[in-house]
Amino acid sequence: MLRQSSFRQGSLRNSSISLAAASLATLAGVSQTAAGGRALECYEPVHRPALYDTVYEDVMVSPGGQFVDYDPPIYGTSEGLEQIAPPRVTYEAVPAVTRTVYHTVKVDNGGYAWEWRVIHGRKVLCKVWRKARYARVAETVIVEPERVRRVVLPAEYESVARQVLVRPGERRITDIPPSYRTVARRVVVREGSTSWRRVHIPRHCQD
Repeated sequence: MLRQSSFRQGSLRNSSISLAAASLATLAGVSQTAAGGRALECYEPVHRPALYDTVYEDVMVSPGGQFVDYDPPIYGTSEGLEQIAPPRVTYEAVPAVTRTVYHTVKVDNGGYAWEWRVIHGRKVLCKVWRKARYARVAETVIVEPERVRRVVLPAEYESVARQVLVRPGERRITDIPPSYRTVARRVVVREGSTSWRRVHIPRHCQD
């Protein structure tokens, strides 16, 4: 952005024509002076300095941009009972109930039998009478037979700690506008120039 003072520039003479005319007049004057003649036309240089002005311009100091601020999520711990096994039914075998009962049984009926004996140094076969023999025998009897029992198992629970989200993460974007600074600099409004102006000097430069 520029703020510049305006200046009106007038029309300039044609420098090349003026310089040519002045050169001719100078040569003529020199010739006449050298010849003892009188100067007919005289010119003097007119210097016009360059014209400057101060311009104020806004220049960018910082292009601006965006600032991103990020807050991470926050987590906490929550404890509660969770079912680790549902209710279920199972079956188990119940063994039979037994008892030991003792009985007396005949193991030998007895009666007559033949056996070898040694009597007075002589080995003889004798017929003998034997009594019946009895023995006590143990017997296992079933009081209650084996059976299958239905068992209902309740659900099982356990205390479990879990991570829960307390606050989600947040991302904030801030726009930073560009910044400018005003600086002043000098600029040329009109270039300097030199022109020739005709002068009239009494008794020297007169028509």
